[in-house]
Amino acid sequence: MEITGSRQSVQLGRQATDGCCTPCPDSATSPEGKSRRSVVSLPALNLERRRAAKAIVDKAVKMHKIFSIQGPYPVIRAALRARGWVEQRMYRRKQHPHQRHSDESRASSNDAGDSDDDDGKTDKNNSDDVEKEQDPNGLYDVMSRLVRNEMVYFYWTNRREAINTNSLQKEQITNHFAKAGSFTTKAGLCVNLRNLHWFDSADPDAFFPRCYRLAAQDEKHAFIEDYRRTACTSLLKYIVEREQDVQGEGTSHNIRAVQDHRKRCKRRTRPVDLSQMIDRALKVCQEFLESLEHTDIDISLETSQTLTKEEWAEFIDNYYHVVHGGAQIENSNHFVTCCKAMLQRLAEVSPQLDIDGIHNIWIIKPGAKSRGRGIKCAKRLDQILRLVGSDLTLMKDSKWVVQKYLECPLLVYGTKFDVRQWFLVTDWNPLTVWFYKKCYLRFSTQPYSLDTMDSSVHLCNNSIQKHLRPSQQRHRGIPADNMWSDDQFRTFLSNQGRKVQWETVVVPGMKKAVIHALQTTQDLMESRKNTFELYGADFMLGRDLRPWLIEINASPTMAPSTPVTARLCAAVQEDTLRVVLDRRADRTAKTGDFQLIYRQATIEVPQYVGVNLLVEGFRIKRPCPLPPLKPCSRSAPKHHGAVKEKEATAEKVKSLPKTLSKSAETQLKNTSSGVPPPPPLPPPPPLSPPEPLVSIPIETFTLHLPMTVNKSIHLPVNAHSQTVFLGKRRTEVSKVSSEKVQPCTTEKHQGISLALEISVTNQSRQATTGTLST
Repeated sequence: MEITGSRQSVQLGRQATDGCCTPCPDSATSPEGKSRRSVVSLPALNLERRRAAKAIVDKAVKMHKIFSIQGPYPVIRAALRARGWVEQRMYRRKQHPHQRHSDESRASSNDAGDSDDDDGKTDKNNSDDVEKEQDPNGLYDVMSRLVRNEMVYFYWTNRREAINTNSLQKEQITNHFAKAGSFTTKAGLCVNLRNLHWFDSADPDAFFPRCYRLAAQDEKHAFIEDYRRTACTSLLKYIVEREQDVQGEGTSHNIRAVQDHRKRCKRRTRPVDLSQMIDRALKVCQEFLESLEHTDIDISLETSQTLTKEEWAEFIDNYYHVVHGGAQIENSNHFVTCCKAMLQRLAEVSPQLDIDGIHNIWIIKPGAKSRGRGIKCAKRLDQILRLVGSDLTLMKDSKWVVQKYLECPLLVYGTKFDVRQWFLVTDWNPLTVWFYKKCYLRFSTQPYSLDTMDSSVHLCNNSIQKHLRPSQQRHRGIPADNMWSDDQFRTFLSNQGRKVQWETVVVPGMKKAVIHALQTTQDLMESRKNTFELYGADFMLGRDLRPWLIEINASPTMAPSTPVTARLCAAVQEDTLRVVLDRRADRTAKTGDFQLIYRQATIEVPQYVGVNLLVEGFRIKRPCPLPPLKPCSRSAPKHHGAVKEKEATAEKVKSLPKTLSKSAETQLKNTSSGVPPPPPLPPPPPLSPPEPLVSIPIETFTLHLPMTVNKSIHLPVNAHSQTVFLGKRRTEVSKVSSEKVQPCTTEKHQGISLALEISVTNQSRQATTGTLST
């Protein structure tokens, strides 16, 4: 719609200024505490144009199509307006440079997530230059004023903290989940992937380079052990590759790097005892294999370690001289066989053996920074620990992570690259993941080399490489803007005869890595309906084209910095709206290049009842006390002497079942006359001599308790002490219709027993009772 008309300068009063735009949640007044008035130039629209704008606004309000955007996202604005949405401007006050720096440092110190959105620096263009190009006639300014008091139903921001999701209504849509730092920070991803075995049988070491938080003491010790063990395997690989080079089987990239370093190094290196080094390396690798097979559990704790601290220091120092310094070694061919055998055993259990290389390089990253800031590479243990210990703030916040560097990546014309892959999460319960079919490659400006640890060689972030000039030694097939589309990369693979591996190895591997990363963090996320988020995952490819997940970024950059990103970033934004908005209204709507790769079954979450817990039930009624038993008419004969008394007692115990029936009939008659049975008495003192047992009457009574007992208990009773002993017996189930104590008959008994029937609560339709009998 084109709108013409003359412009006139209109000075807005307080009411017009307050309604012109929506304040950003983190906006504030000036330091003096006074509100500022804005002078805005608005066009004078004719009556017909005003009516048209009013009709568009009324329709948008009726259909709940009011949106608000923070940041320069012209593609999102244009796509929403084409769908009939009207923007409510989100005002953000301009910040001074020192205020912007403090906000960035505060954002980088929290766990909000890694964001590589360079457009965050150009927020000032949100309401100035960008909007002037899109709104030359000022129509959208007028429409924004008309909806200034309406509720926003769609938020798109470049920072998670811009919107407080707890204050949103159910129908309001936003593009950020809360607490996504559990997998969008390097430290969070490092920790959560270790719990993958609780969610899937996959091994995280098969797609994520091993990583440690050096601020945690236990992980610091684990890293030191890993570095030492990697030095051992690197030495074995160096011996094997060196022998292959001598035999003319081809010089590997690692050996060439060592030879070039040796040529540049003028100083003479001291000789080393190669036999002792390899012997120690083999022992360490063997101990590692035993730990994986759990055969080390039988080793006593008092057993001395494989290498002492002094021996480790000597080994690491010799390793630096041989591998890093290129020291001359002789008679290495005698150890090739044993080194190959050990490496073959390690390859079966260590999926990262191929990417480790021989230089033992690790990459050190600040845990909550993005765009390559503060990332360094190092290959000496003391240097790594010194780099991490230099920043006490990051150490205190457990933000430093160290990750194994891929020394043997796939190269394109001798240049390193990584892959930016988008994916979209539309729900966390059930977990719903959309994978974008398109991606792009980012190249470094320098040819790949292990002689230098410079970031221009080893970091492919566009925010770093765009400030560097491409090297003259780099292959001419790499474009000057350092980017390829996935189509160009597939053409490169096709020329090498590996085109099929893109669909069979690369893409399936990236999908699995993304799903596994999300599975481990699902319990930590705040699932909210009408929320979605677009993420950017960075991958590197090994020489076998296996993808390795490096990190996941929130708010991936959508800046059209190159022709490749200008085309793909616009497409992914448009397709995101197709999934989030169009598919909501029509389930058959097209989703562009987004593919649904995972939808989990809905997990039933227990309803939250608050802190006031309530327990419901019924009070257990106390049974009526039992009167003492009447003395028996028969009495046991008296004996003189301890031995005779014991024999008589044994005889009475054996003859007890014979007199049981008659005694039971007598006692049941007493019970029917209303005489309750006596309660049990405490046991007699242990020093009193045992009295002879006599037969006493038994009875069966029923207690109504709000529980169910399914085990029967044998209750033999001593006539003299009236002590009750419990014994396990079979279970009988019967129905009880009365709550009173009623006598019941019993089967033939072999000893004295007491039957107990217990019923369930009145809420049960059918009362079940457990009968305690022998």
